[in-house]
Amino acid sequence: MSTLKYAEYLQMETLLSLQEPRTPHTAGRAVVLAEQLFIITHQCCELWLKQLGADLDAAADALLPPGETLDLELALEFLLRAAESIRVLQQQMLVLEKLPLRYFAEFRTYLGTASGAQSAQFRRLTTLLGNSHHQGSLYEAFAAAVEYHGQSVHDICRRGVEAGVLHRLAEALVDLGNGYWHWKVAHLALVSRMVGEEGGTGGSSGVDFLARRTTRPFPELRRLRGTVHHP
Repeated sequence: MSTLKYAEYLQMETLLSLQEPRTPHTAGRAVVLAEQLFIITHQCCELWLKQLGADLDAAADALLPPGETLDLELALEFLLRAAESIRVLQQQMLVLEKLPLRYFAEFRTYLGTASGAQSAQFRRLTTLLGNSHHQGSLYEAFAAAVEYHGQSVHDICRRGVEAGVLHRLAEALVDLGNGYWHWKVAHLALVSRMVGEEGGTGGSSGVDFLARRTTRPFPELRRLRGTVHHP
């Protein structure tokens, strides 16, 4: 077996060279380190989004009917892990809250038109999860699996634990959707604190733009669960 070292496996030299603050060193060490924190946090978010998107794709694939790859327990494993990834993303916002506003104001001018709203991975996540008005592809895969088993999502919500793994899948989707919503609320609060009423660097209206997009996924599932308590 060939010898493989930790640094080689993780490509540490490349990984640690990817943080290049644009703030000139004449601005002071504190400002440069603040921008480095900003970069590292966003890079970490993109890495978690990569894993999150892959896990949700795998969950959707595992929900496909036979002839494809139907495996409800495997889909549940992916959904439960994805929900934890969402919570990690929320924690990233708490780290950024420790970034002093005065330093952020100094290096923000060096961001140019770069904006988190331009994240292709985040846009893909919204396609998977949907929003308050549209079902995402993940929920559509779940509904198809439920239909394959001769039931409806309303049946699953009404029967609760008696529905077995289909009930656990429904609850995992709710947990995932709520985690996503909490993450977006935390992000909205952070942006409001950092930029106030200023526009976004990417040309958006800033806080107002984010507020309109801070919605919860899986509207049909949430509605059907509500009918269990209010028929």
